Amino acid sequence: MPKKKILMFVGDYMEDYEAMVPFQMLLMAGHQVDAVCPDKKPGETVRTAIHDFEGDQTYSEKPGHNFAVNADFDQVDPNAYYALLIPGGRAPEYLRLNERVLEITRAMAAAGKPIAAICHGPQILAAAGVISGFEISGYPAVGPEIELTGAKYIGPNETFTNAHTDRNFVTAPAWPAHPEWMAQFLKLLGTRIEP
Repeated sequence: MPKKKILMFVGDYMEDYEAMVPFQMLLMAGHQVDAVCPDKKPGETVRTAIHDFEGDQTYSEKPGHNFAVNADFDQVDPNAYYALLIPGGRAPEYLRLNERVLEITRAMAAAGKPIAAICHGPQILAAAGVISGFEISGYPAVGPEIELTGAKYIGPNETFTNAHTDRNFVTAPAWPAHPEWMAQFLKLLGTRIEP
């Protein structure tokens, strides 16, 4: 199986599991994952946050791990990547304000490349204007943004373990969906994991 280059947007206070777990899973599957962040250089880190569901009206937030940026955002050429990965958490709300993030997202979507986004990650897809006419999942608080773009919002099941694929987009509501979300993304990547 040939190694595929996957671009990953990261930023301060992205959700810890939604960054660490897919990054490590894709490396384990034999792919190259370039984690980039505006205004951060390779070797620098971004902070993460751990979001948990503890019976409150919304998720709780605790400090997570530092996550190392391993590629240079300023050097990103969307044509050099096979796919795009967008973790959730709080980072997407400000990353979507960066015009270059939106340009890269638009270029990859226009090329029909696989794009995986989870939780608040679809905020970037909505801001880039690339999901009209698609069925897109995400955290419930992002549902109205998804629908305002002309996409159909696919909400979570009772355990937040569902993911949804519509053509080249694989989306999910939150980190409990990792097994299904990553399985669907790996299928789009053409990656086979032998039992």
